[in-house]
This record gives sequence, structure tokens and C-alpha cells, in this order.
Amino acid sequence: MQPIQIVIRDMPNSPAIESHIRKKAEKLNPYFDRINSCRVVVDIPQKHKRQGKLFSVSIDMTVPGKELIVNHKLDEDVYVAIRDAFNALLRQLETYTRRRRGDVKTHEHADVSGHIAKLFFDEAYGFIDGIDGNEYYFSPTNVVHPAFDQLNIGDSVHFIPTPADDGLQAHHVTKHKEPNGSL
Repeated sequence: MQPIQIVIRDMPNSPAIESHIRKKAEKLNPYFDRINSCRVVVDIPQKHKRQGKLFSVSIDMTVPGKELIVNHKLDEDVYVAIRDAFNALLRQLETYTRRRRGDVKTHEHADVSGHIAKLFFDEAYGFIDGIDGNEYYFSPTNVVHPAFDQLNIGDSVHFIPTPADDGLQAHHVTKHKEPNGSL
């Protein structure tokens, strides 16, 4: 990691606070080792009559192609404010590294087509015969459009297939549009 810049405003400079910030910053290295810069600002933005002193911590970190910013984590305890700010920064850094590695959630299968084979309105579930020859379970929570109770046996649908505990399940079930544009 490049040297960290620490700015402490509106309060006495404290080697203990600086040391704590440096330790928190060093813990970020295992998550991403190409951090370009990191600036931490600790201050007391305003004095509240009822709440007492609130410490504010802001962090501005640059990594290749991105700037990660945490603004104004407030707390009456400066160490809690620092912890909260670095936890928020860590979540942003983890998201950045996942995207950079290409670890985004993808569906193994694109939309699959099929037709409604069975509907059990009383029990609120049904089955789709997919064009791939498999049978897929679905329920009202899996239906996008139209509503579950507006589907009929034989309707042509597309969906995203997923493995389930006891078979295959259809998610994001949508009825195909008719040639005249209606559903």
C-alpha cells in the first residue's frame, strides 16, 4: 500500500488514533494489494448540545480505475467511527475486487422456453415442460408476468432454469407475447 495520509482536524493530534488508523489500513492489503492512495480525515464537524461530541471519519481511497469514498461515519467514540468507516470501505473494496476478477453472479443457462403442462391453483404451483425435455416446478413467487392466476395450461413461457432440492425449478417465468402483441 502507498503511504496513508491522515488528517486530524478540530481536535488534538493523537499518536494512538494515528496508529489505530494505520493498523486498520494495513488490514486492507490482503483484500487488494494495488491500492494507489488512501486519505483518512478525522474531525468533529460540529458540537451538538444534546448529543455531545460526534467524531466524523471520511476515507478516500484510489485503486486502479476507481475511487472508493466513505463519507462521514459519525459516532461519539472516535474508535467506533474509525471501525465503521473502515468496515464500509472494506465492503466497497471487496465488491471492487470481485468485479475486477469477474466474479459476478451469472446464470448458467439463459432463458429457456417451454409450455405450461400442469397448474394447481388450489395448492399454488405448477409445472412447465421445457423444450429441453425437462419438467420444471414453479410457484406464484417465480412468475414475473402475467400473474400466476392468469396463466393457462398450454401457454408458451420462457424462464430461467435452476436446480432445486428435489428436481428443477423455473424462475422468472414470463408468458411469451402473442404475434399481435398481446399476452
